[in-house]
Amino acid sequence: MKSTLGKFAIVDPRQIWKNESTDFTPWLASEEGIALLGDALGLELEVENTEVAVGPYSADILATDVGTGRTVVIENQLARTDHSHLGQLLTYSSVLDASAVVWLATEFSHEHSSALDWLNEHTSDDLSFYGVRVEVWKIENSPPAVRFNVLSSPPDSTRKVAKQKAESELTEAKRLQLDFWTELEPRLRASEHIPSTHTPRPQYWYDVALGHSDIFLSNTASTEHRRVGIRVYLRERVSEQALAQLLEQKEEIEKELGHQLQWNPNPENRDKIIMLSRKADIWDRDKWPGILDWMEENIIKFRQTFAPRIKQLDLSAENDGAEE
Repeated sequence: MKSTLGKFAIVDPRQIWKNESTDFTPWLASEEGIALLGDALGLELEVENTEVAVGPYSADILATDVGTGRTVVIENQLARTDHSHLGQLLTYSSVLDASAVVWLATEFSHEHSSALDWLNEHTSDDLSFYGVRVEVWKIENSPPAVRFNVLSSPPDSTRKVAKQKAESELTEAKRLQLDFWTELEPRLRASEHIPSTHTPRPQYWYDVALGHSDIFLSNTASTEHRRVGIRVYLRERVSEQALAQLLEQKEEIEKELGHQLQWNPNPENRDKIIMLSRKADIWDRDKWPGILDWMEENIIKFRQTFAPRIKQLDLSAENDGAEE
């Protein structure tokens, strides 16, 4: 009997991403890329920024570990590991006060893998080091697929200790916000209009994707000002172009939403927002059902209204690689 099984073939990652900074980093920072990396590491990661300046160098990706709320530094190297990148990683972790450092490369030397293992054994439970080999595979004529092969990582006990410590250090306000988002998240997850949700975190904002790594819904619950809100958040590198194009549709957008919005209320900021807010005292848990109803209804409306328009934006002059 003739075998019908296909054969695996290894693909050079440089055939997929010609340039590390303009091709691979934007893809990895996209919702698809960071989710794949997070699955491989056993972490839920959210991208905060890319090309973050650290002295004369720049960290490729700055992310957050949803489980602890701590900073994760990700450094890419579409080549064999070298001493210079190891030194940069240690510098970034110090300057940016990282809880985890992720080093991606297409090939790891034995010495560098051993160095990461040694660091995991000899540093505190508050800091973890990961070595990840970037691999691309295909089966005969199939589309290529990425595989993140984790070569170095901290023990599971280290991650559990870090998460427990983070939860024990929450202030009353942070715990209240965590509980509020924990109530909201399953409502959004149950909606057919929200394709994916993030794990709630103890902070005043909760993000929902809009199909672009630099444009998303950043929903807010302020314990200080006793307000909740829904914001279309436009990061700096696309903010000017995106805002200008969306403003051209202002009347139509507000008609669809049934609300007048605040457009760029803080013009001095490089990041831009389009916002709807209302008074809401989340300290009073008895009022949560009505507040959560308002949040759920309007988050869904915002996504239905803005997501299709964001796909149509022409942001090529700002950043070709940012779209997800």
